[in-house]
Amino acid sequence: MPPQATMSASGLQSPQTRSGQSGVRVWLPIGAVILLGIAAILGLNWWTHGRFVQSTDDAYLHADQVTVAPKVSGYVEAVYVAENQTVAPGQPLVRIDARSYQAALAQQSAAIDARRADIALSERQMAQQEAAIEQSRAQLAGAEANAAYAAREAQRYKTLSGEGVETQERAAQAKNQQDQAAATLKADSASLAVAERQIAAMQAQIQQAKAQLEGAQAQASAAQLNVGDTLLRASIAGRIGDKTVQLGQFVQPGTRLMSIVPTSQIYLVANFKETQIGRMRIGQPAKVKIDALGGRIIEGRLQSFAPGTGAQFALLPPENATGNFTKIVQRVPVRFSLSAPADVADHLLPGLSATVEVDTAKVPDSSASRAK
Repeated sequence: MPPQATMSASGLQSPQTRSGQSGVRVWLPIGAVILLGIAAILGLNWWTHGRFVQSTDDAYLHADQVTVAPKVSGYVEAVYVAENQTVAPGQPLVRIDARSYQAALAQQSAAIDARRADIALSERQMAQQEAAIEQSRAQLAGAEANAAYAAREAQRYKTLSGEGVETQERAAQAKNQQDQAAATLKADSASLAVAERQIAAMQAQIQQAKAQLEGAQAQASAAQLNVGDTLLRASIAGRIGDKTVQLGQFVQPGTRLMSIVPTSQIYLVANFKETQIGRMRIGQPAKVKIDALGGRIIEGRLQSFAPGTGAQFALLPPENATGNFTKIVQRVPVRFSLSAPADVADHLLPGLSATVEVDTAKVPDSSASRAK
């Protein structure tokens, strides 16, 4: 048997065994030092940065979408857009049959013409009445002159009759002419008063016709609006979604036809616990990780806080003043603006899930805070 085998059997260590133990004794402290260094680095990073980072995965993308609904009823005559199509502001979307509204507009236009004709007729009648007043005034002036002359003649013949120069019959005739002239003067004066009162009545008639004209014009404007409302246009830029309208469908005012989603104005709402928002400030930067993009990080910025917790705006808000009480940590919706790169902007859609991290140790930009 070889000498080495004999030594191993007798309980003595071989050179290979002693060498392996020596390597373990050398690398074990080195490994411990490395682990302690890594732990120190991680601890320092947590102390200086990590403990100030607040995160949540209760976050979703949002967009202020617009519902397209008609203001008038009727049958859909044309649909100009398709599902998921991109539209620009003012672009036609749907047309409703406008024939009944055009007929109503024509009827109101005819009513306007009729009211204008009434006004013109009344104005001409008033012009004629003013001429009649001038004629009555002239007749009244003549009657006044005749009455004055008859009065003088009656007085003169009365004097002459008293002196015996004229007969009493002639004096009586002069008195009769005076009475007739006075009666004619009174009649002409009454006729002038009646004619002048007719002017006030005609002016009121003209004002009434003008008011009727304004009413007809208002109804025509409403009819014109109804005709214009038969063509539905996009109010904002975005993409068509939730399209339910079909050609030939009868729609009522307020019927949901489609939605326009402004995909270029996507923002994020994250629901943080109330214990997380103590150091959050408007303008602080955030890192947003979108689940649909494989965890790609997008830069964001804290834009605003909701005016209350989510429970306050629920359909049935909690009433903690009754019954047994169990404290539940509330969540506050926080809105973030996003700075998405061009290559992923088209992939950001409302409803997508995300994870948000906010570094509350960073001081927000003062100009951004004032802008909000």
